[in-house]
Formats: sequence, C-alpha cells, structure tokens
Amino acid sequence: MRLPQARLDQVLDRFHEVEARMGAATDGAEIVRLSKEHAELKPVADAVQGLARARAEAADLKAMTGDPEMAAMAEEELRALNDRLPELERQVALLLAPRDADENASAVLEVRAGTGGDEAALFAGDLFRMYSRYAQDRGWRVEVDSAAEGEAGGYKEIVATVTGEGVFGRLKFESGVHRVQRVPVTEAGGRIHTSAATVAVLPEVEDVEIEILDKDIRIDTFRASGSGGQHVNKTDSAVRITHLPTGIVATSSEKSQHVNRDKAMKNLRVRLYDMQRQAKDAARSDARKSQVGSGDRSERIRTYNFPQGRVTDHRIGLTLHSLPQILEGDLDPVLNALIAEDQAARLADLEAEFA
Repeated sequence: MRLPQARLDQVLDRFHEVEARMGAATDGAEIVRLSKEHAELKPVADAVQGLARARAEAADLKAMTGDPEMAAMAEEELRALNDRLPELERQVALLLAPRDADENASAVLEVRAGTGGDEAALFAGDLFRMYSRYAQDRGWRVEVDSAAEGEAGGYKEIVATVTGEGVFGRLKFESGVHRVQRVPVTEAGGRIHTSAATVAVLPEVEDVEIEILDKDIRIDTFRASGSGGQHVNKTDSAVRITHLPTGIVATSSEKSQHVNRDKAMKNLRVRLYDMQRQAKDAARSDARKSQVGSGDRSERIRTYNFPQGRVTDHRIGLTLHSLPQILEGDLDPVLNALIAEDQAARLADLEAEFA
C-alpha cells in the first residue's frame, strides 16, 4: 500500500503541535489530555519518520546507481532496502488504520455455562482455567468478582476482572459461544456429548462518563454459594444491582458487603459502557460487517473436539490439533490468527479510504 504523503504529513504536524502545546500548557486537565494524546501519537510519528528516512535513503541510493564506482554497492543496498520498505509501510498503515479505542484496556471476563447441564458447567470451568493460565503467562492479574459453582464442579457462572496492558485487545475476540464435544465423566456408555458455554469480554475503562441515577437501580443482598472456590459466605453479604431501564444485572460475592457494592457498581458501569459500544459497532457494521470481532455473543465461534484433539475457530476456518496445549493456556496461535484477520480487514478499510 502506497500511503499518501499528505496523510503522513498530517500525522507529524499534529504530533509536533501537541508537543508544542504540552510545553506551554498550564491547566492540569489539559496537560493530562495532551500527554495522553502524545503517548498515542508518538509510536505513529516514530514509524512515519522511520518510513520517511527509508524512502529518502532509497532515493539517494537510486541516484548513486548512476555512479560507475558506486553502482554495484548502491544497487545491492537498494535491493535490501526495497525488500524492507513494504513491511515498514504496512506497520505505518496498521498504526493509521481505525483501531479500537479500548485496545489497551483491562477487561471484565464472564464465562457462563450454556446447554449441557453439569457438563456445561465443567466446560465453563475449563475455559476459565484456560484464560487464567493465559493471563498468568502474560503477567496479567485475575481477580474473581463473583462465581456460582456447578453441582458437579466447574461454574454455572463466573465473572472476573483481568488487569494488565492490552488485555481487551488480546481477548476481545473470545466473546461468543464455545462448544465442546467429549465424553462426560458422568457418561457410563462412553457416548460423546455436545455442550456449550458463553464467554463475554468487556473493556474496563477508567474515567468513563456513565451516569447512573439512584432511582434507576435496585440493590439486593443475598447469600452467595461461593467465590472462585475459595470460600462460602456465611452471611447475606453478596450484592446484586439491577439497572431498571436496561435490565442489566451486576453482582459481587466477596465477604465484605461494602466491597461487593463497589465492585457491583463498577461492573454495572462496564456493562452499560459495553452496551454503548455495541450500539456504535452495530451502526458501523451497516457499512461492513467484519468477519472477526462482531461481538455477537450468540454466535458459535469455536469448537473443542476432545476425541480428535482439535480446536476449530469457525470465523476464520482455523483448525489446530493442539487441544491439550490450548486448554493449558497456549492461546496465542488462535489469538494471533484472529488478530491478523482483523488487521487485514482494517488495512482493507484504509486502502478503500485512500482509493
């Protein structure tokens, strides 16, 4: 993709303008806003300047090929540089392409058992363990907000906050229905059953302006069945907050009712923010619905087939015969493929914009 020079100049002009305004700003709120924009623009500006240097060097080398004494060396260096230029341009294009504003945010992870009874709850437990292992490997922190354990193990429902850099950007494609095909431990006849669990990944964004009126919420306390398998509450300390206008429910089941109220309100804000995101995504999808990242949580996105040891992501037609490793948290082969597909779609959008 040949990026228009005017677009590259526009990025550098804005970056330099923000730098100049940062040096002159005295208002605290403006300094914070400019610092944030500067941090977002700097990697783009650095990549644009790197591309500009490479293009200038290519022009110089091309001119040197006319010098008999320098031609051989210049042509060799020019070939090597021309091999690098497409990747440099691709990196800049990805930074310029429309991207999710919540890409670097932490996330709220929800896993719920679907069809399949006890086996679905066990599978939900397997999925949560998979994400916990993946988070651990990446140095992210997982904190359980609420959990309802299954009678035979696993979870009917578990909600956790995953904190770290870029959590939402890595895990956002996990939202949807996950299907498992295996022989349940309770099945005496050895028959393969199909069960399902749903996963939702919501961005946890700080300083989100979500107004929640007291008259719009109902707060209930109840006795929780447990939290992450760590303990069982002996008092009615768990909190359930219902947002009456939307019907959205947020819960927390730690030992402290005060802590639970704060956590449930935080999760309610996350859900209301996510509802706004989905409305915006739906409006944008009228123009082009991306194959990946539609966020439709009723969509069957992946099948885990135990007899064949395979995992298939139906959105991109990816099949990997490494089910045990994936369930142990080796998710990068799947996530990298999904992210690459999303990047290709974003580059196609950018190319259409420049066409």
